[in-house]
Amino acid sequence: MTFLIIIIALALIFDYINGFHDAANSIATIVSTKVLTPFQAVVWAAIFNFAAFFIFKDHGVANTIAKTVKEDVVSGQAGLVIVFSGLLAAITWNLFTWWFGIPSSSSHTLIGGFAGAGIAHAGFGAINSDPILKTVLFIFVAPLVGMIMAFIISLWFIHSFRKGIIPKLVAAAVIAAVAYFLSQNLEFNAEKLSKGTHYESYLAQLIFYSKNFKWILLALILTILAIFTLFLNSLNANRANLWFKRLQLVSSAAFSIGHGGNDAQKVMGIITAALIASGSIKTFEEMPVWVPLACYSAIALGTMSGGWKIIKTMGTRITKVTPFEGVAAETAGAITLFVTEALKIPVSTTHTITGSIIGVGATKRLSAVRWGVTINLLWAWILTIPVSAVMAMVVYHVVKLFI
Repeated sequence: MTFLIIIIALALIFDYINGFHDAANSIATIVSTKVLTPFQAVVWAAIFNFAAFFIFKDHGVANTIAKTVKEDVVSGQAGLVIVFSGLLAAITWNLFTWWFGIPSSSSHTLIGGFAGAGIAHAGFGAINSDPILKTVLFIFVAPLVGMIMAFIISLWFIHSFRKGIIPKLVAAAVIAAVAYFLSQNLEFNAEKLSKGTHYESYLAQLIFYSKNFKWILLALILTILAIFTLFLNSLNANRANLWFKRLQLVSSAAFSIGHGGNDAQKVMGIITAALIASGSIKTFEEMPVWVPLACYSAIALGTMSGGWKIIKTMGTRITKVTPFEGVAAETAGAITLFVTEALKIPVSTTHTITGSIIGVGATKRLSAVRWGVTINLLWAWILTIPVSAVMAMVVYHVVKLFI
């Protein structure tokens, strides 16, 4: 039991480190555009990191992480050693990259560490290849999707400044799609209200909205952006810039929700794996409510601590960002995170927002992106999983000497 408590404490420490390590992902653009001060930005991001607790209820990403190493391998005392070794390696690599201002992925660090410890215990047959392959694939897919979406959103806004009809048609289509989506929800309400007691119908609606709130929230964000584009060409440059600063509060909040919902779940998966290994629970579905509550709290507190070295890299060294470009990058990043969470794929928020920032930079000209910095980041991303895995193998063999 003592060993289990130590592992849970380590996991929450990792979650806290994840928060301040990845704080740059949530606030880099909003700080670099001077919409908020660094302190205001980390508080803003932390609030919405924790708000994700009330939005993401399926815990699909957590389940994927928990199954990185096969369940029959992560069992008993040996399973606890595997989780402990993976966490220790992940914490070490996270602190190393934070110290040198390298925006590596906390998610991939954790996955690499967990998988590496499992391999050290039972060979390559210990890991489930499916989640590992998906994670590796999305090292490249997530930033690419973020980049393409940011590029499209940026062009949409650019054309909205003009008198063209296409942005207005797109905006109208988005509003119509959202209206249709919400009308389907209202039909659900009418159906439920006609059945059962008032309490039962209210409870059914509450469950429905808690499961679908992330999509409702995303739909409302897209509606706000669509409505904004309808009158954007009537604004002068100063008024447009002021409105984009206001919109950046919305887009950065959305990205922070996606960040919390995606990254906190990874630690939830690790803690649940430890609980199963110790025999405290039998299946992932029995995860107690204190696990997500503790994980969302830890990542929010970590975000409030900030990671200023990485914020500098993300907010200024890749490309200069205006409020207009900040809205585009954060919206693209938020959409990518919401969709990948729904697909139960653990992606890196670092990779996602970096791709989005590159996308808005590329709309000006390709030379606006500092490709040398970007290539260095790419190497850090590629090396994170194997380096973390090797470190975890070493830690596992050292720990086994004492346990």
